[in-house]
Amino acid sequence: MSLVKEQSVLVIVDVQGKLASIMSGSEGLIGRLGLLIEGAKLLEIPIIWLEQLPDKLGPTVESLATKLAPEQPIAKSSFSGYGDEAFRQRLSAEGRTQVILAGIETHVCVYQTAQDLLENNYEVTVVADGVSSRSETNKQIGLQMMTQRGAKLSCVESVLFELQQKAEGDLFRGLIKLIK
Repeated sequence: MSLVKEQSVLVIVDVQGKLASIMSGSEGLIGRLGLLIEGAKLLEIPIIWLEQLPDKLGPTVESLATKLAPEQPIAKSSFSGYGDEAFRQRLSAEGRTQVILAGIETHVCVYQTAQDLLENNYEVTVVADGVSSRSETNKQIGLQMMTQRGAKLSCVESVLFELQQKAEGDLFRGLIKLIK
């Protein structure tokens, strides 16, 4: 099924501190995540932001945290975001069935979050150029595991244009400015 603005929510997983800096292609990843966040805000897509043990792993990368404001992160200890009650409540409160998933690490927290979302009847689109792991091999294995479970793969630009649907209007012009 195609992504629909009114049914979608963006979930950003654990892009924190030193861990984010040692991801494969970290600089490009953070840039693409910034674009995804700005595009979601432009399109008025709700964003849920997760942090894994922030007291130990540190806060979300500052450039992304600034873009995510005024939202506040949900701290978690389980690898899966769905394992945290505050996340489940927030997701349920949004009343949306399509989850756009991005963050780190692809083969651990992103994968386990996707798996739990799929098991709980959410449609999951993983932003393949918006996820990473310390090694490219682990990223590819994580993407493969998620697609085997039923997740759809996409990329930042495809997600944003799929949500926009039409090459017209102020939102479209805003997206073009972001992407260029």
